[in-house]
Order: sequence, then C-alpha cells, then structure tokens
Amino acid sequence: MGYPRKLLSADEDVELDLHPHWKALVRPVLALLVVVPLASYGAARAPEGSGRAPVQIAIGVVAVALLVWLTLMPFLRWVTTHYVVTDRRLITRRGIIARNGRDMPLSRINDISFSHTVFERILGCGTLVVESAGERGQLVLTAVPGVEDVQRRLYELADELPHWHDDEADDAGYVDRA
Repeated sequence: MGYPRKLLSADEDVELDLHPHWKALVRPVLALLVVVPLASYGAARAPEGSGRAPVQIAIGVVAVALLVWLTLMPFLRWVTTHYVVTDRRLITRRGIIARNGRDMPLSRINDISFSHTVFERILGCGTLVVESAGERGQLVLTAVPGVEDVQRRLYELADELPHWHDDEADDAGYVDRA
C-alpha cells in the first residue's frame, strides 16, 4: 500500500515510499518460531488430571502475551513506519495508535550521510542521517533499505531544487529564490 495521496501537497510527487528493511522482522519471526513450539510442548506435557486444563490455559495465555509483545507489536511498528521522499520533502511517519511524524523540506537539507555495518551492507540497508538548516537539525532513519541509493536520490532531488543565493539578498538580509 502506497503513501496516501491525500496527505501530499498539490503537484507533489512521491519519489520513494519505503518501510524499514525486512531485517526488522527477523527477531519477531524467530520469537514466533520459538514460542509456538515451546507452548505446544508445554501444553502437551501438562500433567494428567483435574489440574491439566488450568495449566494449559495458563501456558496459552502466556504464549499469546509473548506473541503479541514479541511478534505482533514489532510487525505493526514495521508496517506503520513510512519513509517517504517526494520531490519537495522527506516525510517520516511512525506509530500504531499514537503517531508521530516529521517533514523536512528538501530545500533545507545541508548534508546527507549514511552508515552501515558489515551485516547491514550484506543485507543492503543502513542508517541514513539527514542534516537540515531547521531548528530541529538532524533526522536519523534506521534500517533504510538501499540506503546508498536513497542517499543518492535525496541528494539529486535536493540539488534539482532552486537554491538560495547570497548575492541576491536585499538590505534586510532576505533572499529571493532563484
């Protein structure tokens, strides 16, 4: 599902619409592959008799709680996290119920850098750090798929925008866009 068009400005086009890299789902999947068999084994090994049903119910409740906490919540965080690059701004949105977001105009970007560990390099992801001239300064995006390509595309888009020129400043110090 793409980023909703209704949340964009008029004549704004989406260049990249990304979720964090799939590596963010490795731990939740491993948790699923461990919790389900252990809970099944524990429920099957519950002692015979009148106490078996309550023990099995308790094991089931604990297993469901663990699955919600270790599998469902990380998956929902992943699916509701968006890194969107348009031809005018960088948009981040995070959150399942309570949401937070940040928009950074491409015209304010001063520096775009990335880093990735050896493991992240093998997987093709990394951390993107975008510096802006705004008062909030830095935006750090983690687990960005194709981080080098995203950095390059952000730089290209920012470079295509009209620039501020110091020689066009008026007496009050304001600058007209070129």
